[in-house]
Amino acid sequence: MAAKSIKSLGVVAVSAAAGLAFGWFAGADSVTVGTVTAFFICTLVAFAVNWVAFIPAAIAKTEKYYDLTGSITYVSMIAAALYMAGALDLRAIVVAAMVLIWTSRLGYFLFKRINRDGHDSRFDKIKIYPARFLVAWTMQALWGIFTAAAAIAIITTRDPEPIGAFFWIGAVLWSFGFAIEIVADHQKSVFKQDSKNDGEFIRTGLWAWSQHPNYFGEILLWTGITIMALPLLSGWSWLVLISPVFVYILLTAISGIPMLDEKAEKRWGEREDFRRYRANTPKLILLPPSK
Repeated sequence: MAAKSIKSLGVVAVSAAAGLAFGWFAGADSVTVGTVTAFFICTLVAFAVNWVAFIPAAIAKTEKYYDLTGSITYVSMIAAALYMAGALDLRAIVVAAMVLIWTSRLGYFLFKRINRDGHDSRFDKIKIYPARFLVAWTMQALWGIFTAAAAIAIITTRDPEPIGAFFWIGAVLWSFGFAIEIVADHQKSVFKQDSKNDGEFIRTGLWAWSQHPNYFGEILLWTGITIMALPLLSGWSWLVLISPVFVYILLTAISGIPMLDEKAEKRWGEREDFRRYRANTPKLILLPPSK
């Protein structure tokens, strides 16, 4: 177990180094506070929030406040960015509002869900080991940094640009993605709360058009914010394009779809209707149901 703990602490160190290096270079066009950029300070804030929250969570061996801390991470980064940016243009104000609205809604939804369910199975095997548990909190900070990168770049830019086509295209994409995420989450919550659906999988509403419509909405909204940032980017700040790419990889290849699909396969994999749903319904992109 000592070897696993050392390995976990190594992952924490590498993840923190990656996040701080990203913040240092991606913030090249950010306003400065003393000798460092506001963007880099926002990365420090992300790690600080999660590491401080980890301490009582590890003592209590609970994941109850993990997702809520994720939302607090975004709020803290955006608040810090707004404070350090000084004068704000319309693009910065709108993007800050978008992130705060998104994270408040998602944080409330996830916190309400874990209170209802009592636990999160992702943490069953790691919350009893502090070093392994710390990896999860560190990765959450890294998730926040990468995901919010384009938004922080917009808010803290030294050289604002006039509102143009990229702003409106991005705003429409964000609105569309946010609406999809809200509707999909609501439909699934209503489905699960109905006792008639006990032991069943959802395949109605947006879930008839996509096996993971909420994730599709999530990817769309961060793509929208990144498009809004395009006129402001130059040099190293182009690194913030990682935002929607990171979200896509995270949700489709790491902790989102693969984990959910594995659980679903174990639960319903032998059912003909489930196999038919999987075969005829797009994995991610919303498309009309196949006949």
